[in-house]
This record gives sequence, C-alpha cells and structure tokens, in this order.
Amino acid sequence: MPADSFVRSFRESSPYIHRFRGQTFVINFGGNAIADGSIRGLAHDIALLNSLGINVVLVHGAGPQIDAALQVHGLQTQRVNGKRITSPEAMQVLREAVGGARLVVEAALSEGQMGSPMAHAGLQVVSGNFIIAQPLGILDGVDYQSTGQVRRVANEAIERHLAADEIVLLSPIGVSPTGTLFNIRAEEVAVAAAIALGAAKLVFYMDEDGILDGDGELLRQLTSSEIPGLLDRQNISADAREHLLSAGAACARGVERVHLISRHVDGALLRELFTRDGLGTLISRDSFEHMRMATVADIPGILALIRPLEEKGILVKRSRERLEMEADHFVVMERDGKIIGCAAVYPYPDQGMAEVACLAVDSRYRRQGRGERLMAFCENWARERQLSQIFVLSTQTTHWFLERKFRQGSLEELPVPRQQLYNFQRRSQVFFQIL
Repeated sequence: MPADSFVRSFRESSPYIHRFRGQTFVINFGGNAIADGSIRGLAHDIALLNSLGINVVLVHGAGPQIDAALQVHGLQTQRVNGKRITSPEAMQVLREAVGGARLVVEAALSEGQMGSPMAHAGLQVVSGNFIIAQPLGILDGVDYQSTGQVRRVANEAIERHLAADEIVLLSPIGVSPTGTLFNIRAEEVAVAAAIALGAAKLVFYMDEDGILDGDGELLRQLTSSEIPGLLDRQNISADAREHLLSAGAACARGVERVHLISRHVDGALLRELFTRDGLGTLISRDSFEHMRMATVADIPGILALIRPLEEKGILVKRSRERLEMEADHFVVMERDGKIIGCAAVYPYPDQGMAEVACLAVDSRYRRQGRGERLMAFCENWARERQLSQIFVLSTQTTHWFLERKFRQGSLEELPVPRQQLYNFQRRSQVFFQIL
C-alpha cells in the first residue's frame, strides 16, 4: 500500500477508534473457521480490537467438530427445525468436541511469536459457566433431550472480566442450576449475550458476503423493520435466514447494530468496523442518521432542539421568524425522521471566513461524536467555498472548542460586519480554526 494511502486510511479510521473505545462487541463465528484455520487471522483482528480498548466477547461454534466426533463414535443425530436432537450419548461426545474446539480458539488467541501480528499482544482469555441453560423440552411432540436454550447470561461476571481487559470466550454449551449440561446453538448464545451485556455491536461471520437482494447484489444497510420482507423471499439461503432472525431478535431487545460479514475475506472484521462503507451487511435498530442542509420545514424540529439551550443561556435566542429567514444556513442531523442535531454556518467571503453558530445535539445523543460530525460538515461546507478559516463565539462551552484545537482570539480579529453585531452583554469568547 502506498504511504499516502496508508496514512489516509489510518486517519479515516480514527473516529471509529475513538467511538468504539470502551464499547462491547459480541462476535460469533462457526466451527468452520476453526476447521479451516481462518481462526488465526481472526485472532489477529481480535487482538487489535482489544488493544484499542474494545471489550470483546467471542462465541464459537463447533458444528463440523461435533459431526466428525459423532461419526467416529458411530452415532447419528437428527435435526428438527434447525436444532440438533441431542441424546445423552451424543452429549458425551459433544462435550469433548466443543472442548477441543474451544482449546483451538484459545491457542490461536495465545500466539505471540515475534514478527507476527500477535507479538506482545498478551491476550488474556477466560471462559466458564457464563451461560445458564434450561432444557428445550418437548416441542410439537419432539423431545429434544439434552438440547437446551439460554435461560440467563451471567452478565455481571462477564463484565468483571471485560473490565479487567480480558477476552471472554463462550461455547455452545450451557449449564443448568442442577449442573446438567445442554447443547445450545452458538448463534442463540451470541444473541443472548449481546442483549444481556447491552453490546454496541453483534457480529456474525457467514459463508456469504452478507444479505443479498433479489438480483444477487449485496445489501449494505438494512433496518430491522425490513427483515420480515426479506424472510418472505423464496431464494434466501438457510444461513442468511437464521442470521436475519437473530439480527431481528437482537435489535428488538436493544442491540443497535448487527453486522453480517463473510468468513472467507481476510480482515473482514476490520474493514467492516473501521471503514466508512464497510464490507458486509449492517442491520440497525433505527433508520440511519444523516446530515443535510435544512429547509423551512425543519424549523419546528430545530426550535425544539435549541429552546432548552437558549433557556440556559448557552445559545442566543432566535425567533421563529429569524430561523425561517436563515433556514438555508442551517445543517441538520436527522435520525429516523427526527432532528437530533443542528448547526448554522454564515460565510464572510471577503474575509475568507465563516462563522459556525447554534451547534446543538439532543441530550439523549450526546457524547457519541455527533457534535464533531456537525462541525466537520460545516468545515467542509466552508472549504467548498474556498474559505480558509472558521470562527465560533461561546460563553459556556469554550473548553469543547479548545479541546478540538481551536485557538482563542480577540474581537478585533472578527470580520468587521460581525464585530458590529457583537453582544457585549453576553461577553462571548472568540475562537478560530484554520481550515
């Protein structure tokens, strides 16, 4: 990769790095990744996530390992509605197969040879009785025997390990309060863990590139409300169907983002998480946010957003009439049809400057980088107009601008027309930033 491309890519990933620090990601991969050795590449990516301060919970499958072990012992199992009927005899074999698969994953995460991406990673991996199970029982006349379902996730215990910078590894086996072991689908374990932990992201590795449309093209973004329509299609694969059902269940219980990515692409996890366009299919609970220039129809939403800040004296009071006249100066951030952020930008072309004003974000969506995104939008707007500098006036949020490399200036540095509008009663401080 050319040096300039590397620098550009690394810089573009920095907002995601900052945003993800301290968040919890639950990542599910099947036994195929263990069987074909691709777990080693995944382990490198997991080590990087851990080094960036992301809490990682891994959920591994073991389907191929279980099938192979059953064959060696001359045992057969039946699947009904996608679930394996696990006899007591099969459960004995399954325990050994799952345990072996878990050890392979732990070994991959423990690699530390010099010159490898794992060198000096020092990953600490912990597994245990974090999944409390109960029997699936008899459904539609079918006795699933030792096949179970998640009763509860020991989320407090998992969170203690994550706080200690440890990676938590979950297997597709749960234990009941009576000490009985049950076979549970790994995907179900991943969904339950993501919900219980309030995970920011749930990631599924799959054999396909993601969810495909009717023409075989990759769908990069979906909302959970679109899932039922996709499930009605006849040409959707069984693998994709299961992932969509899991994504819908997770989103319905509070997981905001579910990612479906190909297990056949090296570095798929990093490309999905740290690039703007991603690699697979992103499924979100809500419609995606976007920013755009405002129209007069947005004025009620802007008013509702800025009124509390005006009442606290953080923003200058603006009448509805003034906002309607200046609507084309505003940029809004919209989420599912609701305005959750705004800013105004006023150009002074003769001086090569622009003022950014009325920067506001809904209190429920703060401290997640939205203010920076609004500011960046305004900066790009100014650059497109060949302006070289932006300035802001502030009374109560001066630290926010100083932390973002603004320089404190003086009233005399403002464009003369803006000096004439300066409110000496507010005594706002002035900050500048070179574009």
